[in-house]
Amino acid sequence: MSGSTREALQRALALSQQLLAAVDESQLTEIAILDAQRLRLLQSLQPLRNSLSDGERLMLRQVSELNDRAIGLVEHQRRIKERAMDLVAVGRRAVSAYSTTRSQR
Repeated sequence: MSGSTREALQRALALSQQLLAAVDESQLTEIAILDAQRLRLLQSLQPLRNSLSDGERLMLRQVSELNDRAIGLVEHQRRIKERAMDLVAVGRRAVSAYSTTRSQR
């Protein structure tokens, strides 16, 4: 296992963990920064993908799993926001309908 490759994968893993925490806290700017850093790091490892050891592949798999969790959490938060927006729209329609009815009396 190459020391620099191992260090790069450890850094990618750490960035993935930080990214997941940022997603959990809805820190959009931090998410974008961490994702860009991680992407650059992983792209630098692309030429070495065929020579990774089993341990390095395991770290890469962990990065992928953390990424999947982050994506799932973002999707969950998106659905929550959409539901909240739907409820606001229903409330506005109700207020609009009520105010029209009230002014006719």
